[in-house]
Amino acid sequence: MEVQIMGIFNATGDSFYAPSRYNASVLTSGADIIDIGAESTRPGYKPVPPAEQWKRLEPVLKSLPAGLNVSIDTTSAMVIERTIDLLGRKVIVNDISAGADDADMLPLAAREGLTYIAMHRGGFFARAEVADFFREWRLKAEDMGVTDWILDPGFGFGKDVAQNWELLVNLRELKALGRPVLVGVSMKRMTCNSALVTEKAHDCALEGGADILRVHNVAAAAATIRRFYSPSMT
Repeated sequence: MEVQIMGIFNATGDSFYAPSRYNASVLTSGADIIDIGAESTRPGYKPVPPAEQWKRLEPVLKSLPAGLNVSIDTTSAMVIERTIDLLGRKVIVNDISAGADDADMLPLAAREGLTYIAMHRGGFFARAEVADFFREWRLKAEDMGVTDWILDPGFGFGKDVAQNWELLVNLRELKALGRPVLVGVSMKRMTCNSALVTEKAHDCALEGGADILRVHNVAAAAATIRRFYSPSMT
């Protein structure tokens, strides 16, 4: 699997990183995947009801350019169902709760054969606990029929800055689980909301074998990937 870039489009006015709010330019940025969400998950966020999420998402989805590979950042099975009905094609599920918030989510993903991104968001005391979480989650999800899934360590969720970096520099431990790994560190507190520190974090992610970078700046991420794999060409 070649490294893919997931560009962030937030259909919400309170996302942690303001430039990602209704950032239409990401739709034509050349990202491999466009991740669209209508609920901010910034620290201290208030959940947005599925009906309100859909109210925000529907006009965005109706205006998407043809041919985009779309993921939907939601914990709601209803939002995914309506997205499939509207777009008439499979979408990727990006669920920060790993199915914990909606009992219908994993059965839906299994039934529709959807690619599913499962994130770890719990408390963190030792990095081995993150790997253990995914080992246990895998047994449950695959028993339900979810076999096409991507692992997201959940940088910034239930972890302090030092713990985030500890996870990142030891990413190979999660790669050893045999699933594609998504890294979302772009413009977060662990990177001081800095483009330069984000670039260094992406270098670290690539060193650890990341398969997908979830980013705000697609062009910068693409340049980082080119430099990492072909340093003589940059």
